[in-house]
Amino acid sequence: MKKILLLFFVSLFITSCGNSQNKKQSKDTPDITAYANKISASELKDMLYTYASDEFEGRETGEPGQKKGINFIKDFYISHNISSPIADGDYFQEIPEAFFSGKAKASENVLAYIKGSEKPNEIIVLSAHLDHIGISGNGDINNGADDDGSGTVAIMQIAKAFKAAKRDGHGPKRTILFLHFTGEEKGLLGSRYYTTIDPVFPLKNTVVDLNIDMIGREDQKHEGKANYLYLIGSDKLSQELHDISEAVNKKYFNLEFDYTYNDDDDPNRFYYRSDHYNFAKNNIPVIFYFNGTHDDYHKPTDTPDKINYEFLKTRARLIFYTAWELANREERIKID
Repeated sequence: MKKILLLFFVSLFITSCGNSQNKKQSKDTPDITAYANKISASELKDMLYTYASDEFEGRETGEPGQKKGINFIKDFYISHNISSPIADGDYFQEIPEAFFSGKAKASENVLAYIKGSEKPNEIIVLSAHLDHIGISGNGDINNGADDDGSGTVAIMQIAKAFKAAKRDGHGPKRTILFLHFTGEEKGLLGSRYYTTIDPVFPLKNTVVDLNIDMIGREDQKHEGKANYLYLIGSDKLSQELHDISEAVNKKYFNLEFDYTYNDDDDPNRFYYRSDHYNFAKNNIPVIFYFNGTHDDYHKPTDTPDKINYEFLKTRARLIFYTAWELANREERIKID
């Protein structure tokens, strides 16, 4: 009888230890997919129908509609308890009118961040431009739903997903900066100000810039086909970045990555035409995510009803997974 009881308690002890170990492993290994799934098509739609509404008057740099835009972004970060790296409650990087050389009035970049748990001085930047081209001479409002309302709301949703992970004890090892640029339509001026005048985090500590500019539509080449994305710049400065990007895509989505515009001889020269380029000029690896142009580009017809919200959701989740990998891998990506 004593032997039977001894065997029973030994078995109970082993089972208890096993369950404890399983719980520890579960706690230490986050379910990344659960956080990616926080990015929803319905929330993206609700946000974009506000951000690209007539009320925001096309968000021209320095104009009243752009001021409404930055407050919309700020209020989102405050409501999700995502801090600013500038000062408590101050999410605006002020850019004086003189910097715009007559192209615009004084304006603001918007910054929010999640501090890294292990490598806080290494920075992963997620960027998109918050401005658009405003009101046409005939009074038509250019809402800029795809350009770049789609990138703006995608970054906000990605930030929400990272914040959910942090609340559960799985915050990123590296700091993630959510950076919304003004003045892109005036010549990449908001990103130029950040990279040349006032980098809130030193550029030497900036690991990568994942820049999103138009990811809510499809172009004529891919019309009616499965989900895709143009990627530009991923291998220009770091082959390792390109390889990581490819591996993440194959693991989670297997979207069609189209590198047409990445060609050095591409006449569109998109590599030089969005905010990531001001990071690339400073030897910081970049990826530019882009759906290509369409007939509504820079027209009043670029409206939120024409966005493919399932595409937008999937593309935003892909960028979240890529940022997660870059933020949590042991070694900083290497520059070639």
